Amino acid sequence: MPAPSKPRSAFERYLPHRRWLEWGYWIGVVVISATANTLTVGMELRRAGIAHHPMEPAIWEWSSNLVFLALVPAVAWYSRRFPLVLEDWRRALVAHAAGSLAFCALHVLGMVALRWAVYASAGESYDFGPWGRQLLYEYLKDIRTYAGMVLLMEAYRFVIRRLQGEARLLDAPDDAPPEEPVERPERFLVRKLGREFLVAASDIEALQASGNYVNLRVRGREYPLRTTISAIEARLDPARFQRVHRSHIVNLDFVASIEPLDTGDARIHLHDGSTLPCSRRYRAALKDRLGAAS
Repeated sequence: MPAPSKPRSAFERYLPHRRWLEWGYWIGVVVISATANTLTVGMELRRAGIAHHPMEPAIWEWSSNLVFLALVPAVAWYSRRFPLVLEDWRRALVAHAAGSLAFCALHVLGMVALRWAVYASAGESYDFGPWGRQLLYEYLKDIRTYAGMVLLMEAYRFVIRRLQGEARLLDAPDDAPPEEPVERPERFLVRKLGREFLVAASDIEALQASGNYVNLRVRGREYPLRTTISAIEARLDPARFQRVHRSHIVNLDFVASIEPLDTGDARIHLHDGSTLPCSRRYRAALKDRLGAAS
């Protein structure tokens, strides 16, 4: 009789729909913004008695919003690269000031190029106006848009980490010696939805770098730890864990087999049926470690 399946958490139920909902949100924002702005700009032009082609407000607003949509992945990547953290707020502030300038430049160049193309296809020419004044005007709008995007993305990631469970290293107590070596932790503390529990390092099946986090995989679930893959590698037990890729570390106890690939790389099969990539740089060392263990 098969064992009853464990009920899925809210995060696990959400995962299959995650990308669709994330992109659906941004596409919905663009459609609503472009449509509403097209209507309001057209009304303002008619109210002011400014001659214009009926399609011009739509060209202006949709070109701006489509370029905005194209920049969403870049802002998501950049905000993961430079997260908003209090302990490094100066670096984050400088990085996002530069990011807002790049966002504005790409946004303006993209939308002007689209407008030029549309006007040219109709045998007309598009005049953006004095570039210096217009860039300043656009930047004052775009810096607010950029800041709103970054704050929204950070808030969303915060909620996701709380649903998923976020790991951290155990700290040494202030008034007593640590119960275990802090340099090479045997356990990790995971906080999930306001509750805390300990995860043994030996239970970690694999680790994967993900931006400014490293995901600890435990019994098929992942818990992000704010660190780098190199930093956590130096603190793991080298007798148990092996680097197999620039973004992956595996617990040798969970390796079932290694599948060589024609490229010289390999595919690692774990006991639960999942796989990890192994680059040719680490393949020989992994085979030696597994051969010595057997």
